[in-house]
Formats: sequence, C-alpha cells, structure tokens
Amino acid sequence: MTDKIIALVDGSLYSASVCEHAAWIAQRTGAAVELLHVLGRREGTEKQDLSGAIRLGARSALLEELAELDAQRARLVAHRGRAILEDARAILDRAGINEITTRLRHGDLVESVTEVEQDASMILIGKRGEAADFAKGHLGSNLERIVRASTRPVFVAARAFRPIEKVLVAYDGGTSAMKAVDFVAGNPLFSGLAVQVATVGTATPETRKGLDEARARLEAAGIAATTEVVSGQPETALGKLVDEAGFDMVVMGAYGHSRIRSLIIGSTTTEMMRSCKVPVVLVR
Repeated sequence: MTDKIIALVDGSLYSASVCEHAAWIAQRTGAAVELLHVLGRREGTEKQDLSGAIRLGARSALLEELAELDAQRARLVAHRGRAILEDARAILDRAGINEITTRLRHGDLVESVTEVEQDASMILIGKRGEAADFAKGHLGSNLERIVRASTRPVFVAARAFRPIEKVLVAYDGGTSAMKAVDFVAGNPLFSGLAVQVATVGTATPETRKGLDEARARLEAAGIAATTEVVSGQPETALGKLVDEAGFDMVVMGAYGHSRIRSLIIGSTTTEMMRSCKVPVVLVR
C-alpha cells in the first residue's frame, strides 16, 4: 500500500501552508495526500428553539421557515467545506501531485483523525486555526488535542512555506527524543538535508554520549549529522538557535523528560511552538 499523509485544512490562513508542505513531503517521499476537512457537530446542525417567542397564530408558518433556514445553513456550511477542499486540491495539483483524495466529515476533529490515521504515516496541521487570536499569539485550539491523541507524527506547519534544507532535531535523551531521531533516520523525507542534533544543558560526558548515539543512528541511515550542546533554558535556547542558525524545520519528541516534557505536554502549548517561525514535527 502506498504511503499516505493526511493534511487537515480549514478556512484559516495556514491551510495554504499546510497544502504546500504536504506537496513538498509528497514530492520527496512519493506519499499520497489525503485532504481532510471536518465540520464540527454544531456547524450547520445547531438548532435554536425560537418557538417560545412566536405568538398570534403564526407559530406553524414561522417554524417551517426556521426549519428551512436551518437546512439552508447546513447546506451552505457543507458547500463551504467542499470549496475549502477544492481549493486545497488545486494547490497540490499545481505542485504536480497525482495521488490526492479529499474527505469531508462531520463530527469532532480529533475523533475523525483517530478514525482515519491508521493507514497514514503523518498528520499535517496548521499552527493556528480560523479562531486563533493572532494578536496574542495563540495557537490553534485543536493543535494540542491532535498531538495528544494521534499515534502518528504531527507536522505543525508555520504560516508560510519556505524551502526546507536545514533540520534541527531537539534531543533531551528521553525515549520520545530517540524516536524522533529514528523517525528522521528512517524517513526518505530527510535524505540530503543538513541535520543537526542539539540538546539544551551542559556538555557532560553523559550528554555527549547521548548525542553521539543519536548521530550514529543517523549516519547508519546515510544521513550526515552534526551535534551541539546549547546552554540556557529549553523554551528560549532552542528557539534562539533556530533563528540564529537558520534552521528550516524542527523535529522533536512529543513527550520527553525533564523540562522539555512540560513544554510540549501541559495545560497550554509551548513557548517553543509559539515562537518558532518554522514547521515543527512532533514524534511520539
């Protein structure tokens, strides 16, 4: 079966970036792309009982009119969903991607992703959705829910696509971090890219040993990698490294230990995710 990635699209500014990144992945790996748009349970189906305000014998006529308005709203919401998928498909078509499917579903986004992700290798989602508050730098409300629930790596697209040539693998020595290293080593997506494995802390012998092991796994897969120990706090040091060294993508474990765990999985999404202007791939 052909490898497949699932790209989640909505009406946000990030959807075009999601599609462009999906096209880039498909071009490099040969994966098929499934575009998924989910209509929330309340979209187009929420009904308001206004009958209590209807008097003087007009109840039946007005109730019929309200019912027709509800049905019309549901049709418009579904039509908008199909239009979003058509626009997304057009971006992939222009990029020369041949294997594209589209899927429009009703229900909860996380439940929908859980049901369709089993034959996929990666989930793509925008950093922010339609309801995000750009002024306050809020992340999409569904982002952390998807990261927590999905069993697949989650590719979080930045606002704009740019060519990806240089990749940072954030490494904290935990099981999830090593899975991130293995993900890079085993995925043709990273073939030919410049990869650096970095950890935040002090350059102890144990730290160096962990980085050497990570580099050895990558080199065994034919990926030339460098390593670096960065001082400071993870939430600021990694973002600063990305900016100053010009990395185009970050790969890290969705779950870690020490301070990185609290950054990725917590009551809010991380400062790292907010501040990074490049895509972040979270690996479980």
